[in-house]
Amino acid sequence: MSFPQHRPRRLRTTTAMRRLVAEHRLAPAELILPVFIREGLSEPAPISSMPGVVQHTTQSLVAAAREAVELGLGGIMLFGIPAVRDAAGTASLDPEGVLNAAIASVRAAVGNELVVMSDLCLDEFTDHGHCGILDANGAVDNDATLAIYARMGVAQARAGAHVVAPSGMMDGQVGVIRQALDAAGFTDVAVLAYAAKYASAFYGPFREAVDSQLQGDRRTYQMDAGNRREALHEVELDLAEGADIVMVKPAMSYLDILADVAAMSPVPVAAYQISGEYAMIEAAAANGWINRRAAIEESVLSIKRAGATMILTYWAAELAGWLRSN
Repeated sequence: MSFPQHRPRRLRTTTAMRRLVAEHRLAPAELILPVFIREGLSEPAPISSMPGVVQHTTQSLVAAAREAVELGLGGIMLFGIPAVRDAAGTASLDPEGVLNAAIASVRAAVGNELVVMSDLCLDEFTDHGHCGILDANGAVDNDATLAIYARMGVAQARAGAHVVAPSGMMDGQVGVIRQALDAAGFTDVAVLAYAAKYASAFYGPFREAVDSQLQGDRRTYQMDAGNRREALHEVELDLAEGADIVMVKPAMSYLDILADVAAMSPVPVAAYQISGEYAMIEAAAANGWINRRAAIEESVLSIKRAGATMILTYWAAELAGWLRSN
């Protein structure tokens, strides 16, 4: 007996049919909104290379966090920009410093209705822009940096962070932070490890967003774009040290890495749609070269399809609004 030939196009005939058989869908709860707060601002400051994104004041940041709750977002990731920097990034440890104060303000506003996450790195706080402190030869001192990271983790947890996110790619950072959190009684604070973070050309707009003081690059500690197997090794190390969530960054040019990590990770996997990815789509849309909404939705869906459990994207709030209205 012969059977009629299957025609896959039958399952693409209408919007409702395509929606019914879709293998992957986005939801607001999977999205995390990265936000910047800058010390000393009297009103939000637009970031020229990231249209629609601002450096927040405390007031506007709290408003953004409350909107995130209303939209059903999964989390918010805070980056702080201090007024004064030094070689050791000491403002990162100040309970009244811009980042720790922002964590406290957001947590007071949203409680446990939104996962409050904080970037744990020194690059915004150092006058040289590197993710760690420098030795006498001008190289990043891995182990000396770990001691500060441990203190930062405790300071951020004390301010109210649900999740601390070490992003500096220092060897051993997850284990040191986990030990410090546990010793200080913050056993419930999770660690989101930037486990596979590549030295990327697409970070450019972020440099403006955090007023980076970096001269040169971070290729001695961030991963090389040509390496794939190494990413799994980095993830395995962070898992062994107690990472609760692992991240791949950037997302767009590293979807193969994301798929590799998602296939082997026993913990949730995050991916960061970074500033350059955002800026390129916004620029192309502004020139009329692409459909803005369609490109945003497709780009974020590709990250979900590659295996991300959660996605950091500067479009999180706008995208959540679209998803809720569908």
